[in-house]
Amino acid sequence: MEAPATTRQLKVARELQKDLAEIIRSKGMAAFGGAMVTVSEVRISPDLSVAKVFVSIFPSAKAEAVMATLKDNVRSLRGELGRKVAKQMRIVPELVFLLDSSIDYAEHIDSLLGK
Repeated sequence: MEAPATTRQLKVARELQKDLAEIIRSKGMAAFGGAMVTVSEVRISPDLSVAKVFVSIFPSAKAEAVMATLKDNVRSLRGELGRKVAKQMRIVPELVFLLDSSIDYAEHIDSLLGK
């Protein structure tokens, strides 16, 4: 079980989420095969060296391809993030992209309730 995040972790995670969302938005939907990619959450390690980036992808049928694209471009995304946060952070955290399946779960529950 993970320890609760500190105030500093939460602030850094919020800033990283905002900056990563802006970077991904600037690339456009074409870069991700027409899928809409949203950074839903960022969790950062206590030493601020690793950031788990949870992304939701619509439509979910393209999730596998988009995740592969994100993982292939993780170095360039980290570089762009480094340029954005250079004044605030000494070390840019390693980025680990994970699929946020909460939207799929919500759709599943909604379809069950609709029956």
